[in-house]
Amino acid sequence: MSNHKGNFKEEFYARAYRYAMDIVKFVDKLPKSDNASQVIGKQLLRSGTSVVANLIEAKAASSKRDYINFYTHSLKSANESKLWIALLRDTKKANKEEADKLLQETKEIANILAASIITMKNKRKP
Repeated sequence: MSNHKGNFKEEFYARAYRYAMDIVKFVDKLPKSDNASQVIGKQLLRSGTSVVANLIEAKAASSKRDYINFYTHSLKSANESKLWIALLRDTKKANKEEADKLLQETKEIANILAASIITMKNKRKP
């Protein structure tokens, strides 16, 4: 059972890394001449890549509480990313199909993070 758990974690880390790469590619496609696209794109780049960065930091956490905190920061970054992607899509600054696909992946990753946090918090209770 723990092997399956370990595989899921590693697959999730890999998925989060691919997500960060997709964020970079998405932002790189935004119009360079449009100030709003560039400002929002930079915000998305920060929040979107922060999702995987916090997961990697969690690997080196000094305690279970610290580990949960990194997952929580990752979830907050995913939630923020949802806003930026939707804003770029809805203002027609980004390709709608690409934005929808990225938004769906963001939601799925956020759901996994939220479920993981709930599970970890429940395991901490006596």
